[in-house]
Order: sequence, then structure tokens, then C-alpha cells
Amino acid sequence: MTVFSSMVADGHEQVCFFHDPATGLRAIIAIHSTARGPGVGGVRIRHYRDEAEALTDVLRLSEAMSYKAACAGLACGGAKAVVMGPFPADRVAGMHALAGFVEHVGGRYIATEDMGMSESDIARLNDVTRFAVGRSLADGGSGDPSPHTAQGVINGMRSALRAAGMSDDFNGLKVAVQGCGSVGLGVVERLRAGGAVVLASDISETAIERARAAGAEIVANDDILAADVDVLAPCGIGAVLSEQSIPTIRARVIAGAANNQLATDADAARLAERGIVYAPDFVINAGGVINVADEIDPAGYDGQRVAARVAGIEATLDDIFAEAARTGQTSAATALALARSRIVA
Repeated sequence: MTVFSSMVADGHEQVCFFHDPATGLRAIIAIHSTARGPGVGGVRIRHYRDEAEALTDVLRLSEAMSYKAACAGLACGGAKAVVMGPFPADRVAGMHALAGFVEHVGGRYIATEDMGMSESDIARLNDVTRFAVGRSLADGGSGDPSPHTAQGVINGMRSALRAAGMSDDFNGLKVAVQGCGSVGLGVVERLRAGGAVVLASDISETAIERARAAGAEIVANDDILAADVDVLAPCGIGAVLSEQSIPTIRARVIAGAANNQLATDADAARLAERGIVYAPDFVINAGGVINVADEIDPAGYDGQRVAARVAGIEATLDDIFAEAARTGQTSAATALALARSRIVA
């Protein structure tokens, strides 16, 4: 499949490939939709097998950002950038080169944090371009977005529990959290504070130790999806819900922060056939983009407005689950229809 055919298939507006000879930096910026405003999305730095894998990732992520922003009611669209690792040894020079790429697309893309990025990296982007958000609170930004993402997952989990006919009280609830990075750890901490029994896994020993310190029982990463729990919360890599994994899942609810959790569109139906309630990832994990997007509000950043919008994830999912039950569609298809209708409008 060519770049153009991939863009047309997913409805993308623009895909840009960049190379900086001085630092060797290679990046792709994909802008899915600017119908509701500039495309907002994180910069992901990771090692890709090749440029085809990087392109697939940036196209899927940018599309999901459009739907995430639309379901959250934000005045922005969806975009994403991926940097093909390794990142240049001179990090400042590399960030300045990346900022030049962002500046080149003229405000159609506003960058923020994702895998491999930090608040200090956003500050370095801001040395060159104003089209980057997520600076630290000390620098006048909105701060770390991960607590807002974690809180949104907790809010959405309550809705999913009710949709499954269960109590939304976390006391005694058994939850498996796959991936204990900044967001996953925040989910673990909030669940434990609510009295939940938490099983957790990660490929990072540092992340595992943090989760253990937060009160989680550690299990092998290969076993977490099939754990005997009430709720499965994928908070790491995407595409973990697949034709192979779904038959092994024992949880009644899936509600987590990972992007693109479904390996294929057909996997939503596979979950529904097993009676598993699935909280669409681009709805439940919108807390982070809600936070950073508030920086571009004409009235300036407002923490109370952010908190209200993150709390609203629960009501949005209530509506999605109710509509899915009424129509017989999957929750994923219902959420996608909602997002697309708002983009078209």
C-alpha cells in the first residue's frame, strides 16, 4: 500500500517526512483532521524496524487523536509525530531540529508529549516554535498530562463497570493493569486508594518496583491479559486485544489507557460476543490531551475547566454504552460514529 492510498483510506489530510542532515533526526508528522481546529498530538520517540512500521504507527495514532479530541468536545483536531530512534546524542540540537519540522507545517500541528518525551523537551521545542504545548507548571504550561489521563481512566472505568451490571465501587474490585509507566502507575495508585486489589505487570524493572511500592501484586507480563480479575486495564502498548488474546481474557470489563488497544476492527465484535464490556480507548484515555489542549484556549489555561472535562469522560461513556445497547452496535463502533459525526459537523 502506498502512502497516498494509506492517507485516503484513513482520511488523512497531510503526511510529512523530515530529515535533518546535521543531527540525523528522522521524523514523520501525520495530520489526520483540522476540521475542529489545529491537530494536537504527541511526539513519539521509539525504535522502529523500518519506515513502514513508523508510518503505520503515526497514521493510526493521528487518526485516534482526531476521534479522541472530538469525543472530548475539544476545539482541535488530531495529528501525531513519530521520531525514528535512536534520538540524536545532542538532545537539545535534536529537539531544535524537531521543532523546526513542527514550525514548517505552520500551526496545523501542535506537538505535545508522548513516549520518549518530557516537559523539558517541550521547553526545548518552544525555543524554536510556539506550536508545542505541555510545558511544566514552572514554565507557565499545563504540566505533566499523565495524571489527567490516569484520572480519566478511573472515571471511565466507573461507567464501564455500570455498563457491565457491576457496582462502580472500587473497594474489593480486582483489576489487572498492564503497563505501569506514568499513566499506568497513576491508575494503580488511584485504584489502590479506592480499595481495589491490583495485579500489575511491565517489562521495566523500575516500573515494576514502583507499582509494587504502590501496593500492586506483580505478575508476569505474559500472564496479565488472562488474569482472573474483574477489570483489565491495558496501559502500555497497543494492539493487545487480538484474535489470539481475546479468548483467554477472563475480565468482564476492559478499561485502560493504551492507544489502539484493538489489533483489528473485528476485535471489538469478538469482545462483544464474549460479553466483555470495552471502553473505547480514544474516549477513556483523553485526559492528557484535554489538559494540554487547554493551553491553546483563547482564555488561557484553566485547571478547573480541565478537571470538569476529564470528569465528563464518564458521562460520555455512559452515553456511548447506552447507545450501543440500543442499536446493538459495539461500543467501539458507537464511539467512532460519535467522533466522525462531530468532525463532519
